[in-house]
Amino acid sequence: MFMCKYRDFCQNFYPDNQKIHVYKTFMSYICNIKTNDMKKLVALFLFLVISISGSYAATKHVIISVTNNWNKEKANEPVVLNLKKLGATFDVQSAAVKVDGKEIASQLDDLDNDQINDELAFVLNVPANTKKNIDITLSSEKSGKTYPQGVYADMMMRGSKGKNILIKSLTIPGTSNVYSQMMHHGPAFESELTAYRIYFDEKQTVDLYGKFHKGFELKESQWYPTDAQLAHGFGDDVLNVKGSCGLGTLKGWDGTNATHITPVDYLTETIVAYGPVRTVVDIIDTNWKYQGSILNMRVRYILYSGHRDCQVQVSFGKPLGNEVFATGVQKVGVSQEFSDHKGLVAGWGNDWPVNDTVKYHKETVGLATVIPAKIIKSEINDKYSYLYQISAPGTQGFTYYISFTSMKETFGYKTPEAWFNYAKAWKEEVEHPVSVACLFK
Repeated sequence: MFMCKYRDFCQNFYPDNQKIHVYKTFMSYICNIKTNDMKKLVALFLFLVISISGSYAATKHVIISVTNNWNKEKANEPVVLNLKKLGATFDVQSAAVKVDGKEIASQLDDLDNDQINDELAFVLNVPANTKKNIDITLSSEKSGKTYPQGVYADMMMRGSKGKNILIKSLTIPGTSNVYSQMMHHGPAFESELTAYRIYFDEKQTVDLYGKFHKGFELKESQWYPTDAQLAHGFGDDVLNVKGSCGLGTLKGWDGTNATHITPVDYLTETIVAYGPVRTVVDIIDTNWKYQGSILNMRVRYILYSGHRDCQVQVSFGKPLGNEVFATGVQKVGVSQEFSDHKGLVAGWGNDWPVNDTVKYHKETVGLATVIPAKIIKSEINDKYSYLYQISAPGTQGFTYYISFTSMKETFGYKTPEAWFNYAKAWKEEVEHPVSVACLFK
């Protein structure tokens, strides 16, 4: 009777690859124990249960549906899932995401640095007016599997003899100046199509790196390609941001001009996630004295695999009052502008990307920003940028999007008309996200 109950326990408690092992181990030992020595028998049984169950991985199986109700295909559509909302009661260390029976690349992210993963992210193609079911297995056990890298990110301090030092995060007092000590002046990140960097100073400006061909270059070029790399077809810096908002940088507003993010007590820039599905970069301003308020602000840049556009999530430590901010796109040389006056502003222009006008040529770029219409207060340009003024009283944040093209791209846009048409279509796509529902937990 005892042996039957033990066998049933093994079958219910242990996963298949452990049931037989536990049962055989127990049987080999029981042969050497007298049948009336029940204390030894029970002690051995408990020892085996505790020793093996300690290495047992908790798992959870979830099925979700991703629905595209739009009349156009969604390509490389980001899907982001909150692990707690999926019902995971354990620390998720790995995940397997399957679409149509095949596993796709996915990524777990710890977004608040508490050493516990918060979100699962992946991208997928969803045809027009289609629903796809996604099979997800979450596990408490780490996995050694790897996926093709769809994005790349790094941040470095300049080292001696050209040996730069990779860092993940840096915090400085607001009055410090580390701009020149940072390789490429702050964090940089890329997809196969485009690359971005964020200045590590009061500007915090988004600057751009254009490519001739799809691929990854930042690890090798570190934003500043050598002559040999240029000859080999590498891209390089395509924008001189000067005092502008660059591409979609959030700025203050003084009623006439966009202003930098100053004064602050501390500035922190962090690479939160490196891929393979998305990069996440945080810019945190602690105690920004602005328009009579003290703001604790985080600007989070998220770039997904297969995307030229980047998502910008702005959040604050408490609900906003009537503060007014500004963002938009830089005026590039003698530039052309397109605005729908409802959140989309785009520009097209040609100018030198750096101060060296001998070695470098003028670059032609297209810039675009999409902002939710509900937070727009006005539309006023300043000397350097085409701008929307935005305000979101009573809320703790908002999200907008930025995108660009460089004329040097063999896969990009070659005229302002083509770029502005892209921008209008892109805005429509942003405004038609997929819907996600959990079918089974």
